[in-house]
Amino acid sequence: MSKVITLEQCVDLIQDGVSTVWTTAGLAGFPEYIADGIEKRFLETGKPQNLTAIHSCGCGDGKTRGMNHLGHEGLLGKIIAGHIGEAPKIGELVRADKIEAHLLPQGVMSHLWRHIAGKKMGVITKVGLGTFVDPRQTGGKVSPCTKDELVKVIELEGEEWLLYKTFPIDIAFIRGTTADEKGNLTMDKEPLFLEAISMAQAVKNGGGIVIAQVEYVSKPYQLHPQSVKVPGNYIDYIVVAPREQHMQTKGTVFNPALNGDVKIPLNAIPKLPLIDRKIIARRAAMELTPNTVVNLGIGMPEGIASVAAEEGVSDYITMTTELGTYGGIPASGVDFATAYNAEAIIDHQYQFDFYDGGGLAGAFLGLAETDQFGNLNVSKFGEKVVGPGGFINISQNSKKVVFCGTFTAGGLKTEVKDGKLVILKEGAKQKFVEQVDHITFSGQYASQVGQPVLYVTERAVFKLESGGLTLIEVAPGIDIERDILSQMAFKPRISEDLKQMPAEIFETNWGGLQKVMKL
Repeated sequence: MSKVITLEQCVDLIQDGVSTVWTTAGLAGFPEYIADGIEKRFLETGKPQNLTAIHSCGCGDGKTRGMNHLGHEGLLGKIIAGHIGEAPKIGELVRADKIEAHLLPQGVMSHLWRHIAGKKMGVITKVGLGTFVDPRQTGGKVSPCTKDELVKVIELEGEEWLLYKTFPIDIAFIRGTTADEKGNLTMDKEPLFLEAISMAQAVKNGGGIVIAQVEYVSKPYQLHPQSVKVPGNYIDYIVVAPREQHMQTKGTVFNPALNGDVKIPLNAIPKLPLIDRKIIARRAAMELTPNTVVNLGIGMPEGIASVAAEEGVSDYITMTTELGTYGGIPASGVDFATAYNAEAIIDHQYQFDFYDGGGLAGAFLGLAETDQFGNLNVSKFGEKVVGPGGFINISQNSKKVVFCGTFTAGGLKTEVKDGKLVILKEGAKQKFVEQVDHITFSGQYASQVGQPVLYVTERAVFKLESGGLTLIEVAPGIDIERDILSQMAFKPRISEDLKQMPAEIFETNWGGLQKVMKL
């Protein structure tokens, strides 16, 4: 008997108050067609109501797609997510205290589904200690009406850990490319596999239902078993979506280079112009070591991939994304979290097994707001709460972490002239503050475990030492008092061995990264 149903039949299955979990990474892997159908039904009938939505990664396009479809008062009652920054409608509900909201580390959430499937107590980990998800701070609760305690401090074998509790889930919405009529699901055109199989297991073992959105349906026994990513026994219903609501990423309907069908020449990756972003990427790239695995975060760190390609070192390091890609060049912008020329793609939850265990030699992450203790905030700015994404897992467990960003924000303009950095217009907002609003990275915890940490900007480089920041490098042409200290809310230590940032990275043509990496 075929498991294929219409969108209308699918939406009819969703009752008031149910708990739903979704595969997603932006719009990659997200069942957009189903979410759109739920929204339309609610706007027409006022049903369903008071849903709980759960997803580990960011979900949306920053406008109307993705989890924005559920961003209506009355439709949504609770959100449990790793990141909500791409869903502004959800953010508005959180700020207005209209829904309960928990924001938890992405990697921890990717592991929760396996623990729910196995009927275990929860995920026990050190991830999040000293950050805002530590119950001694907020426990991940970000709206006043949020009641449930999902995180608990426990002691095992004389060590402190966090317990992230499991919870029941009624419906899983997952996505694939082709399903046969029995429900066996492939992901041939998907750029990422995400947590589809673990979510399906968790919901099936809890007595719930699993619904898969696909592009194609085949007859039974036609799919190669090694291509099936989720067995049909786990899937109850199949919904066939139009291509425009089954996008590979939040900006691409389909690009065969993102799922590995074709390869692109690395010289097709555009070179960055010589602006502050390239200077930061070049200086950060000097922290790369050959034959290692690294993670590049969204935003400013994406430029490191371009620099690595330009400098001819891409083959000497394995660049990964937390969503499971290995090798090639991580895609940027609207295609972030996928990769061109990936050598391998693994499931999301397995990637965080590797990351949490210290598999990363280096993590290169965005620098949003930093304080005198080396803490970073990328999760809350005033009333705007976005969540940590994979930032906590990645930054806390990498052997080295390099935070990359401009020194100030809000209109900063610079230029490089005669090998020197010139500040044409200072940014309106200071990023080096006395104390951050939210601790997404704990400088204190990093100091305790002896983790090397650098903070790289276009005009200065800082190092975490003895629980605080030390200025160790200054760009050529920069005045320390005028351009650095006066633009900070605290005075850092200044190294006795203060150096100039390498002058050659301020030249149009560098060509020195291979030498730095001793290749």
